[in-house]
Amino acid sequence: MFLTVGGYDWAVYFYPDGKNPEDTAMYVSVFIALASEGTDVRALFELTLVDQSGKGKHKVHSHFDRALESGPYTLKYRGSMWGYKLRTRIEGPKHCSIPVLPSDMGQNLKALLESEPSVFKAMLLFIYTDKLPDIEEITGSAATCMSTNMVQHLLAAADLYNLDRLKVLCEAKLCEELNANTVATTLALAEQHHCAQLKAVCLKFAATPANLAAVMQSEGFQHLEESCPSLLSELLKAFASVEECSSLLSSKKRSGSSIYGMDLAAEAPMEEPENPNERRVRRR
Repeated sequence: MFLTVGGYDWAVYFYPDGKNPEDTAMYVSVFIALASEGTDVRALFELTLVDQSGKGKHKVHSHFDRALESGPYTLKYRGSMWGYKLRTRIEGPKHCSIPVLPSDMGQNLKALLESEPSVFKAMLLFIYTDKLPDIEEITGSAATCMSTNMVQHLLAAADLYNLDRLKVLCEAKLCEELNANTVATTLALAEQHHCAQLKAVCLKFAATPANLAAVMQSEGFQHLEESCPSLLSELLKAFASVEECSSLLSSKKRSGSSIYGMDLAAEAPMEEPENPNERRVRRR
């Protein structure tokens, strides 16, 4: 910044990180310099660093309490300067941080290592192939109950480790193997691991009148009552909905048959007897 005072040109230099390399950002420096030709120029001046935080803590360095004749500084030639550096702390924006949760890697690894070897093997096969592994080959059994149990555990592991594709593949496999003995445990599993599509399929299967009695007699139904009692009311609602749909369908069928019968009766020609006397006898 340049200005003219007392017949001389002056320059004000401000260094927000200090004038010298060793000052670093811990200092600010400000100088007054003689910008016009002259020798032995005596001057008094005041330098103020304004506190922009609003707290009014300004830094002021003034010579105005002295007489010009006895002023402390004489600028001998053009380019001579006087100033000072101030150790200060310049406040910037408040430091923002993002909280980082403590690591749970050890806990998850422990749970993974404690999982059944067959489930661990199936997870590794999926990670390498991106396909649902051959469950029969892993379990060594062709029994549906063994396959279902294995896939149920694999779905729980997939949900724990955020393997979304594996989770969906397990849901599809469980839908294929659904029966009266496994639907209750699969329904509880779907509720616990937020598998909306699998849950809807299980409710529809279990609520069918032909399946409900067998489902309620299965071992898994007791597990369903204990682990997810809220699902019982949903199952009852689904059963009521199925019953209502069945009643409406039966009613429509009966109504359609009656109308069809009336139409046939209305369209059928009435047979006229050849003997008129016979017709009168029949009328009596």
